[in-house]
Amino acid sequence: MNAPFVLIGDLMIDITAVTSGPVNYASDTRAQISVHPGGASANTATWLAHLGESVHLIGALGTDAFATMFRQSFENTGVHLHATEVTDAPTGTCIVIVDSTGERTMLPDPGANSFLTQSKISDSLFCAGSHLHLSGYTLLNPATRAVGQIALARARAGNLTCSLDTASAAPISANPGAIREALGQIDVLLANTDEAAALTGFGDPAQALAALAEVVDTVVIKCGPQGALAAQGNQHVKVPALPTKVVDTTGAGDAFTAGFLVSWRAGAPLTEAVMAGGREATQAISRVGAGPKAL
Repeated sequence: MNAPFVLIGDLMIDITAVTSGPVNYASDTRAQISVHPGGASANTATWLAHLGESVHLIGALGTDAFATMFRQSFENTGVHLHATEVTDAPTGTCIVIVDSTGERTMLPDPGANSFLTQSKISDSLFCAGSHLHLSGYTLLNPATRAVGQIALARARAGNLTCSLDTASAAPISANPGAIREALGQIDVLLANTDEAAALTGFGDPAQALAALAEVVDTVVIKCGPQGALAAQGNQHVKVPALPTKVVDTTGAGDAFTAGFLVSWRAGAPLTEAVMAGGREATQAISRVGAGPKAL
């Protein structure tokens, strides 16, 4: 088995509401409600384990019922969970509203995630040959930014390869420097079109890709139903999306990241790695919830 993937990021409980139609503001809208473990890095971790990888996930949980639910849900995933227990804050929670097109809108409360410390970043995990994947949320949250920066520095000192998912367009727009400062320390950057635009100022994904590729060796921009663009060195590729019925887009990018990183780490050609990411994303959007199976 390959040396492990080490992931750092938010551990959340997703409360998902799939609506039957447009939300009736200040009134009632019928919906199907379900509860799932979530958080960008947690989602990617479960997809990596599903693909047979050795995975360690570093984060923070409260000491409440949601923390118990999260831990129990992860018991049989194959993910090694390294979660700091936080007594002064609840487990992170996200309200996910999924509309009739499958598009999701999220209302996150990071809770205990804002109390993440570097205590779980151990030398035993950050060993040569391992790969660090960092969620952009860790850098975008002022309370945890230093932890993300320490993790990247520790990974570089240990000769780990590193990847970063940019996380979310709105907080990037508020502070693009939080992500830009990390670009010189990573090998792979993954973003969607809105995140790439917020980071570079270019609304055209091809222009954004070119700008980011000047700083990061391998860049992937996920373009939803239009597929994905990617650059590696002087090579630029465009890969179409696989046709599928969209039920819930929550976690599609996280699943893509897992599929891409496994293939990229194995030395696959860029197009093949992007296709591998697309296959996992297609599975993710075909049902409610962000993980590879009902947890």
